[in-house]
Amino acid sequence: MKLLHIDASVLGDNSVSRQLSAAVVQQWRDQVPGLEVSYRDLDAQPVAHLRSSSLAQSDPAEVADAEQVLAQFLAADVVVIGSPMYNFSVASTLKAWIDRLAVAGRTFKYTENGPVGLAGGKRVIVASSRGGLHTGAPTDFQDPYLRQVFAFFGIDNVEFVRAEGIAYSPQHRSDAIAQALAALPQPEALAAA
Repeated sequence: MKLLHIDASVLGDNSVSRQLSAAVVQQWRDQVPGLEVSYRDLDAQPVAHLRSSSLAQSDPAEVADAEQVLAQFLAADVVVIGSPMYNFSVASTLKAWIDRLAVAGRTFKYTENGPVGLAGGKRVIVASSRGGLHTGAPTDFQDPYLRQVFAFFGIDNVEFVRAEGIAYSPQHRSDAIAQALAALPQPEALAAA
């Protein structure tokens, strides 16, 4: 089984989403024999944002990196994403990574009946951190966006582990992290799904 671990926070060791995504991955390492884990830190190793040269494929290094990003994603059975909420949505580095996944003929195709996802059969676990309380609020553009984009790729098995209100106070932060860690999805249940 292959697991792809992605982190998008710019906060390094102070990142709650990194703490949560690492805990998810560690559970899988501990409970799934033979698990192969690949990792990309989108802060330390960002994916180039799309631009005109991307479409022209005029930069060989960018083309090679984009293909590696897509190949890693397609090969993964499970994708764990550390995604902090920035300005009510996802980090721009995570959006750039997603843009490299959205490749017609690889992760989706258009038919006379509309789009069809080609990357189904995966499990996506999003470890989300938020300074405020946004779940179910009109200010939450993170969860709906991620659910929609992965559904577009044919992936309907998307779970969120959230720590919210972490900027309210040190106690809120501590409580939110503890609640999120207590709610981590179990690998056995995920692997059986």
